[in-house]
Amino acid sequence: MSKPLERGSTLLTVRNGLVLSLAGATLLAGCVAEVRPAYPPPPPPPPPNSPPPPPAAAPAAEYDASAPAPEIQEQATQPPPPLPDYEQPPCPEVGFLWTPGYWAFSSAGYYWIPGTWVAPPVVGVLWTPPYWGFVGGVYAFHGGYWGPHIGFYGGVNYGFGYGGVGFVGGRWEGGAYRYNTAVTNVNTTVIHNTYVNNVTVNNVTVNKVSYNGGSGGVAAVPTAQEKAAAQEPHVPPTAAQTAHVQEASRNPALSVKANGGHPAIAATAKPGAFTGPGVVGARGAVTPPAKAPAVAQAQPKTASQPNAANTHGAPKAEAPKNAAPPTANAKAPAARPKPQVLAAKPQTQPQKPHPKADSEQDKKHEDDGGKAH
Repeated sequence: MSKPLERGSTLLTVRNGLVLSLAGATLLAGCVAEVRPAYPPPPPPPPPNSPPPPPAAAPAAEYDASAPAPEIQEQATQPPPPLPDYEQPPCPEVGFLWTPGYWAFSSAGYYWIPGTWVAPPVVGVLWTPPYWGFVGGVYAFHGGYWGPHIGFYGGVNYGFGYGGVGFVGGRWEGGAYRYNTAVTNVNTTVIHNTYVNNVTVNNVTVNKVSYNGGSGGVAAVPTAQEKAAAQEPHVPPTAAQTAHVQEASRNPALSVKANGGHPAIAATAKPGAFTGPGVVGARGAVTPPAKAPAVAQAQPKTASQPNAANTHGAPKAEAPKNAAPPTANAKAPAARPKPQVLAAKPQTQPQKPHPKADSEQDKKHEDDGGKAH
């Protein structure tokens, strides 16, 4: 009885061992199957709202991330003077764009920023001029900027393509700027990227108002296109434009108190070039520096010759040499005719002997005749 039981237990033991061996092999096989991939798992997908990375050459890199609309930079309680009347200097280089002049303000009052030709910061942008607007009981200055389209500049007629709305002085075509010679001064023998659009010409400019709103200001509001342009990215004034404004602020002749609203430097060919052939003055402008040397030369003459203001003969060198009193000098002009009288007597005296000479000769002839007879 014991032997069958031992055989059964042995069979059970062998069977259990086989079962355990098979289970272990299965487990090992599963472990090997999990370790088999040699590559790392893929990264998790990005969050649904994360922005894509910027490209290497993004178009926005050409623009400065400035505000879409210009901020108020200056304020004044009085309106700016009317715009001066001046001619546009010729464009100095291909690709330069015109920026009209305007009135700026400081603690000393208004002063003129001359209009000038400027190289744009990037291709495809246009210049929206600054303007003054009456807001909240004061006159606020809105700065200018570069952008793909012209924005609102108060409806002010700056001329030369800036008639108050938009700009018709030129346009970009295929990366090159073309000039409308109907409203801009361009030498077509040097600059060939030109066209003529006479429809946009308006030579009759009666209104020279330089600000928007308020009493006597231009009554204009932004159009739909100008509102859209205000939301576009803008580029601030270039370094050359900033230096141009700083140079104008240091020139006392550009103050309205000095020029009466008619600056002698109304426009320049290039930024900051306030002297030379490219400088254009306003109509009716006065140039005080040209008169200053004449006044300076007249002052020393009156100081060294205090009596010269009463006589026109003061510059003569004979006056300081005369040691005689003033009465003697007064008689001197009256004594000048005496030599003429004295000189005339010798001319009359020789005429008297002529009759005597004739009589003596006659007498001599008579004597000779008597002797002859």
